[in-house]
Amino acid sequence: MDGNASTESPGPAAPDRRPGRRGLDWNRATRFMAAEREDYVQRNPASAVLARQAAEHLLFGVPLHWMNDWGTPFALHVEHATGVDVVDVDSHTLVDFCLGDTGAMFGHAPPPVAAAVQHQAARGYTTMLATQDAAEVGRLLAGRFGLPYWQFALSATDANRYIVRWIRAATGRKKILVFNGCYHGTIEDVFVDLVEGQPVQRDSLLGQVHNLLEHTVVVEFNDLPALEAALANGDVACVLAEPVMTNIGMVLPEPGFWRAAQALIHRHGSLLVMDETHCISTGPGGHARAHGIDADAVVMGKPVAGGLPSAVYGMSAALADRAVQAKRQAPPGHSGIGTTLTGNMLAMAAMRAALSEVMTEAAYAHMLALAERLADGIRAVIARHQLPWCVTQVGARVEFQFCAEPPKNGTEADRVMDPELEHLIHLGLLNRGVLITPFHNMMLVSPVTTPEHVAQLLGSLDEVLAAIVARA
Repeated sequence: MDGNASTESPGPAAPDRRPGRRGLDWNRATRFMAAEREDYVQRNPASAVLARQAAEHLLFGVPLHWMNDWGTPFALHVEHATGVDVVDVDSHTLVDFCLGDTGAMFGHAPPPVAAAVQHQAARGYTTMLATQDAAEVGRLLAGRFGLPYWQFALSATDANRYIVRWIRAATGRKKILVFNGCYHGTIEDVFVDLVEGQPVQRDSLLGQVHNLLEHTVVVEFNDLPALEAALANGDVACVLAEPVMTNIGMVLPEPGFWRAAQALIHRHGSLLVMDETHCISTGPGGHARAHGIDADAVVMGKPVAGGLPSAVYGMSAALADRAVQAKRQAPPGHSGIGTTLTGNMLAMAAMRAALSEVMTEAAYAHMLALAERLADGIRAVIARHQLPWCVTQVGARVEFQFCAEPPKNGTEADRVMDPELEHLIHLGLLNRGVLITPFHNMMLVSPVTTPEHVAQLLGSLDEVLAAIVARA
């Protein structure tokens, strides 16, 4: 997830410069936001106290500075979370459609994972040695994703970093290619954007001293001519991509894009890495396998161990052979891949339980059907208020965007983002007992989400929009 939005109240920006605000009364919206902020303060005195205490020793007053990007006057503090219920320290129960921005996509503390962790906790956490669970996890991953060889990491960021290193070593090529507006965690190589068609290292990247433009190529998603031109030099080791862009607002591949793209990638001797960390919402084997995308490598983190810090990356047999050869030919010493806690016993036990008992076909059947109901319901709410917004669904993942037609690339998606309007909606929903992802308008449906939860979200959204639309 990425958090760059301001937490200030909406200002008087001209609606005609922001297409998503057409149909809204921004004066009403500003008053609504002020009232919602005051309501939040009054409702959450215990969180306010803890926020002041945390500010004494935590940088920015939170464990991770992104936690300030919810748009609340101060950080909400959680007492516990189970299923889709998040209970804060002021005893409010919130229905969670954010679900840890996918980390808890299958619900908070799913019972099989909780039982596996509890059992393993009494038997050791980490030894830097192999376990029976690890072998079983490898078998489960191979069957699920269709790739025979796997390794582990503590986050999808690390998994992306490691697979890029393996592929650079295996191919002898230094460059990678990403799509404008992509998100692959905080692997430094990907923080390159297109600004007016020119590659630019992202200004917000803190502490970066190396020039990323030397080894990172960026093109627009869905732009096959640009992709072919970028690959033509024969120096791109791999294309690192989500099958569907998810973090700048969802951007779907156009029909036939991936079929043509993977042909271009392989024709020019590059490899394709599919980051399924968010798109695992599509089905048990991810979006790529469900749509016939033939990836050389797959990365996934967040929900794979039920929300415990863990990630995986898999390789084709051909890539694995080249990776093993590169390692054997390298001088002795640290490869730069892996950390001491990688593949620890606790994570392996949790992952085995998640893959075998939580991320099941039955769970997805429930999630996908209910997500479709949610998407249709949001479309109906938007239509009722005559707003020029669209709704996109990727399996159990649903998002509404402030444009009439879904964007086709990162530039279009970025152009319609409106952090002030997002914060207004998100805070209004939170005060009505509903959480959605703070950085954009994304919602997830879990195996324990119910039609009643969906109805609560739709009713709350309807109430928020009714408070800010222009009156006839």
